[in-house]
Amino acid sequence: MNGPTLSPIRILTADDHPLIRAGLRTFLATEPELEIVAEAENGEDALEKYRRFRPDIVLMDLSMPVMDGVAATRAILEEFPDARVIVLTTYQGDEDIHRALDGGAMGYLVKDMMSADILNVIRSVHGGRRGIPPAVAAKLAEHTPRVALTPRETEVLLLVAKGLTNGEIAGRIGRTEETVKVHVKNILQKLDARDRTEAVTTALRRGFIRLD
Repeated sequence: MNGPTLSPIRILTADDHPLIRAGLRTFLATEPELEIVAEAENGEDALEKYRRFRPDIVLMDLSMPVMDGVAATRAILEEFPDARVIVLTTYQGDEDIHRALDGGAMGYLVKDMMSADILNVIRSVHGGRRGIPPAVAAKLAEHTPRVALTPRETEVLLLVAKGLTNGEIAGRIGRTEETVKVHVKNILQKLDARDRTEAVTTALRRGFIRLD
């Protein structure tokens, strides 16, 4: 006598690139225990599709138009506290990971990870456990304890990255040039950077800022 048939893990994928969604569809179709029930092309669409299909798992990209992945994760969890979201992204910075986990994601995957990692994380999160592959855990461990930039420091750093001088930044944010100098000094210290260029490079690599 055959045992009971287990229901497949129902998955919603959210990514603004059709080729990525198609690749996920092809890959996940090879696993009989997994089923893609809906696809979303941006964060707002992901929220609407979640309301409609109530999937077991959401595979959520971070960078999407209309509403990004972190905002979409927060919005879904606000309405559905039991939702289980896994971030699946190209971003590998420790601050990207922290931001996603702070937003309520239960797992974090990078798109070029081995298929075994992806499947293991999906199964772990479906079982109610965190899904943090070794490579992601190692990235977090590189920068422990976590050092966070304030919203104002992040704003100043973005303007530095765009090539503005301290005087121009002061005019943009409505503060004195001396205040901007203090912010820049704090940024350099927090990011362990020798100068503005290194601070911007480090911030981009770790995910403190994005220029796209």
